[in-house]
Amino acid sequence: MTVSDQDLTPALTRLLALLVDTPPVDEFLTRAVRLAADVIAPAVAGGITTRRDHHPVTVAASDPFAARVDELQYGAGEGPCLEAMETGQVLQVDDMAAETRWDRYRPHAIAHGVASSLSLPLIVEERTVAVLNLYARTSAAFAGQARRHGEAFAAQCSAALVMAWRLTDQADPQQQLLEAMASRSVIDQALGILMAQQRCSADEAFDLLRTASQHRNRKLHDVAADIVTKVCGHPAAPGGFRLPRER
Repeated sequence: MTVSDQDLTPALTRLLALLVDTPPVDEFLTRAVRLAADVIAPAVAGGITTRRDHHPVTVAASDPFAARVDELQYGAGEGPCLEAMETGQVLQVDDMAAETRWDRYRPHAIAHGVASSLSLPLIVEERTVAVLNLYARTSAAFAGQARRHGEAFAAQCSAALVMAWRLTDQADPQQQLLEAMASRSVIDQALGILMAQQRCSADEAFDLLRTASQHRNRKLHDVAADIVTKVCGHPAAPGGFRLPRER
């Protein structure tokens, strides 16, 4: 069951409102992918993939499950996300168990509970800069209306990204994605610390981080950075990110 066509309009309005409320691209991507997971289909997770030095990287995820499934494709070197990135075409998988493509990725996705998926290119100036990946634990979750909603959401997300880049001092979309990657790295470090301290799963650690962010009315990245600084005694290291080279 998906939201109706009438319900999608407010969702797209919320997406554009995110741009006004959260100008930094990293925060916008994180909130946008959570919104996508909420409105496209029930019980779905989402991630956004881009490339760094020709290698795929998840820059935002609705939860650790989505990030893990993204990374299964990166490790296998194949999958609908990567194919969508290469071709700029939407990739819809209705039944992962019956799928005949991506032999190195498919068994791992099934083992993690992925039954269907939808990979939506985010296109800026006729170039695929990222892919919005949606995953569901039920078959055919993105058939028919859900796919149309996903494509409409991805188109609005692409338009919002263009606006975000134009509203910032750094109009270079590649540089903005680099900053989003750095933010994601800091969040991952905080999740690792919480998992060790609380002896909990990645999903539970993410929920703790998100709850703290909401209660303190602070960005997820800032709360994560505080955790890393408190434990390590120095600011979180975002990693040695470099500007992606043109292919």
